[in-house]
Amino acid sequence: MTTGASIPHAADAPTAASSSSSPAGRPGWPRRRPRPGAILLNIGLLVFAAIMAAPLVWLISTSFTDPAEAFQIPPNWLPKQPTLANAASVGELIPFGQMALNSLIVAVVTTGGSLIVSVLAAYAFSRFRFRGRSSAFMVMLSAMMVPAQLLIIPVFILMRSLGLVDTLVALWLPGLIHVFSIFFLRQYFNSIPRDLDEAAIIDGAGHLWILFRMLVPLSGPALSALAILVFEASWNNYFAPLIFISTPENMTLPLGLVTLQDAQAGAAPATLFAAMTMIVVPVLIIFLIFQRQFVASIATAGLKG
Repeated sequence: MTTGASIPHAADAPTAASSSSSPAGRPGWPRRRPRPGAILLNIGLLVFAAIMAAPLVWLISTSFTDPAEAFQIPPNWLPKQPTLANAASVGELIPFGQMALNSLIVAVVTTGGSLIVSVLAAYAFSRFRFRGRSSAFMVMLSAMMVPAQLLIIPVFILMRSLGLVDTLVALWLPGLIHVFSIFFLRQYFNSIPRDLDEAAIIDGAGHLWILFRMLVPLSGPALSALAILVFEASWNNYFAPLIFISTPENMTLPLGLVTLQDAQAGAAPATLFAAMTMIVVPVLIIFLIFQRQFVASIATAGLKG
């Protein structure tokens, strides 16, 4: 027997269970409002980032500004009439191209060579069991506490004995041993389970296969972060070229910048700003390219200890 009232279909009426299980953010459902503390934190971070980026923006802007308008007060954050005359003046005063090539050679060789040496040494400290391993590792770490100014005298005597003074080899050869890279990679290798090594050994793999076909691909973020740090340190290194290099043909960019500054005393400082910009931009581009790997390596190191 039927009544006059119609029974609604179950699909036509939303249930409490479906409403509670629907994720926030879907159409028809209210979104979660951000907390005031998070908003204030984001604003503070944006202000801090703007303060940190202001000198870099002013440096790049001034390098494209006419010298007569470069240092007006208040400063011009954007050049009214951009010009490349300042950059052209740098090439006329110093052999900028040759210096940039020297810096690139030293930075690339130092970065690649130090990573290879660090990977091999870190694998030995992480996977091999030999007498005195802990003592040797602690002695190696103690070298990080010795200032470079104390080591430069014996290194200079060694380079002079080898006949490498005033050559690019004297700049990248001592940089192949990078203690921090060895320490960082050793800690990273320790976070990788040894079960993978044992499985590879059962299949007949050797140590070099395990290192370069398994551990190195798994350590991509760490290697990218170290590559950025070593490249930046070598590219901006001023102390070593000051000690070992004397001829303009073998100078790197930091030493050439000081030479340009001495030669241009009383000239337009915008020329120096253009030279600084040409030195900073390559490192900035490399960091922007590998920033994801750099952040991933820091996050992984924080999670794995």
